[in-house]
Amino acid sequence: MQLVPKVAAALLLSVLCLPAAAQKIKLVDGDPAVLKDQKELNVEFTYDHLSVGKDSEEDYVQKKTAEYNKKEPGKGDAWAKAWVADRASRYEPKFDELFNDNGDIKAGSFPNAKYTLIFHTTFIEPGFNVGVARKNSYIDAEVLIVETANKGKTLAKISVDNAPGRMMGFDFDTGMRITESYAVAGKKLAKFLGK
Repeated sequence: MQLVPKVAAALLLSVLCLPAAAQKIKLVDGDPAVLKDQKELNVEFTYDHLSVGKDSEEDYVQKKTAEYNKKEPGKGDAWAKAWVADRASRYEPKFDELFNDNGDIKAGSFPNAKYTLIFHTTFIEPGFNVGVARKNSYIDAEVLIVETANKGKTLAKISVDNAPGRMMGFDFDTGMRITESYAVAGKKLAKFLGK
């Protein structure tokens, strides 16, 4: 019975000593102050040259599709479709929602807005949750503020590193965890731009 408190104390200490992977948003170039008096901001998402975990996105999707299809025919194909569909159905709306909840500019599909925010996801760590062990997801992205009428004219470049997808408990679905990463990125980016 005396072993239980010692194990609990050791477990608590190990959790507290884990290195913190805090999200970092940094202005790389330019000045986002052009957004100061804007009411709407067009938002576009890009995913080209995306890395997932230790693989390219293409390799990751092929590997996961094969693994799931081996366990249950057709499951991998359905997963691969959901992997792409989650962008428009989960990640992007959640980013916009949290950006709007935490900023002064309304972000979303506003093609007539003067400026466009291009959120280019460069890396996804999908994480995992197998009940007894888990790893949070996180994303990295490059954000460009451009003129909507001239997208070649970059006004500001911002890096988003380690936007975490932390959920308590039942985040067994990859899409749920990654959605939370986009929610955090939207929230923190809105606050960063509002400074």
